Amino acid sequence: MSDNNSSQQLWTGRFTEATDAFVEAFTASEHFDRRLYRQDIRGSIAHARMLAACGVLTGAERDAIVQGLQEIEAEIESGGFQWSPALEDVHMNIEKRLTDRIGEAGKKLHTGRSRNDQIATDVRLYLREAIDAVCAELMRFQRGLVELAGREADTILPGFTHLQVAQPLSFGHHLLAWYEMLVRDQERMADCRRRLNVMPLGSAALAGTSYPINRDMTCAELGFDRPGDNSLDSVSDRDFAMEFTAAAAILLTHTSRMAEEMILWTSPMFDFIDLPDRFCTGSSIMPQKKNPDVAEIVRGKTARVNGHLVGLLTLMKSQPLAYNRDNQEDKEPLFDTVDTVLDCLRAFADMVPAMEPKRDNMFAAAKKGFSTATDLADYLVRRGVAFRDAHAIVGAAVRYGVDNGVDLADMDLATLQGFSDAIGEDVYQVLTLEGSLAARNHIGGTAPEQVRTQVARARERLDRIAADS
Repeated sequence: MSDNNSSQQLWTGRFTEATDAFVEAFTASEHFDRRLYRQDIRGSIAHARMLAACGVLTGAERDAIVQGLQEIEAEIESGGFQWSPALEDVHMNIEKRLTDRIGEAGKKLHTGRSRNDQIATDVRLYLREAIDAVCAELMRFQRGLVELAGREADTILPGFTHLQVAQPLSFGHHLLAWYEMLVRDQERMADCRRRLNVMPLGSAALAGTSYPINRDMTCAELGFDRPGDNSLDSVSDRDFAMEFTAAAAILLTHTSRMAEEMILWTSPMFDFIDLPDRFCTGSSIMPQKKNPDVAEIVRGKTARVNGHLVGLLTLMKSQPLAYNRDNQEDKEPLFDTVDTVLDCLRAFADMVPAMEPKRDNMFAAAKKGFSTATDLADYLVRRGVAFRDAHAIVGAAVRYGVDNGVDLADMDLATLQGFSDAIGEDVYQVLTLEGSLAARNHIGGTAPEQVRTQVARARERLDRIAADS
């Protein structure tokens, strides 16, 4: 082995020839896992302090290692650190630089650990921070939705099933449906964070270490809830990466559904909302166009994260215990998922609360499609008509309205009574859009009073979470 090669790679004792240049480049991960340098240095500092407390390192060696690692972190952040693909990954790049700086003490840092438990620890530390950032953006998005919903509690728009006009809704109620999606997303992220917050460090390669170590000490310093109970599982587990990506895919499925509605609502065919110009783009050929590109890109990025989820599931499905080099392929999709989710949430947290409802257009659209037909059926049931009979009566009235181009609320009393003598003069109270909304005054209903109550509950929840964080 040449001196040059041995000065680069730290595991060459077993080998009699240098690594092929292509293989060296093909197997290197430092160009993407360098993102983990802060977590790697933090874990190494905790490990060094623990080794010194257990008598494996001297106090002087510990201090040299800690100071050296802190200086390397500053060097990386200033842009002066020289990364080497020949050193394969973030761990060996940092360790080699540490040894160059402080000498023999740097070679002792890796005592009692392996890159297997080191990377498992780094990725958990990284993802824990990422989840906190995602939850902060979710909170900001939720708060914006809640405030907009409160302002639009009395705004009426058509609710759809099968994309056909179904019943009138409060626009605030519709926005709070989006909020409920995000609440579940936040709960999934919190659950994922709780399960990932178990420390692999101390598991070494797969079986633990023969050195005297104190895993509780490193666990406390790194903020984990507890050390992993099984070294074999600890180094090979990537459930947390799959679970996060699954939660992210569901989250972006939600934002994609929101995006689809906003895209429809900005279309002249609906014309329900206007998005600020800063979130839209124009056409290179059609000067009249104002395209909702931010919403479309968020909708498109959902496919990207769905693909990452399938990739991670496939990556793990056939791996025997314990660590395998396949797991090098978990980081790029995970990193990209984090970046994509944060970008999409930041975009929507800024854009969605800034959308401007076109209330008159929403109201006019809600008057089309016989959206109060169910209210008429309910009215007949309250007058003693069996629901199935009431359904048939209202169906006949709607058929008449379609043929004659007249809405139920615009039919005169004599016409309505021609369908059922149970209909009285008070029927128009339930045929108005406002009456339809007001009638649904129960928990979860679309009545403006209920919307305002739900907004108050949502504000209390968000304030409580903010106070606890």
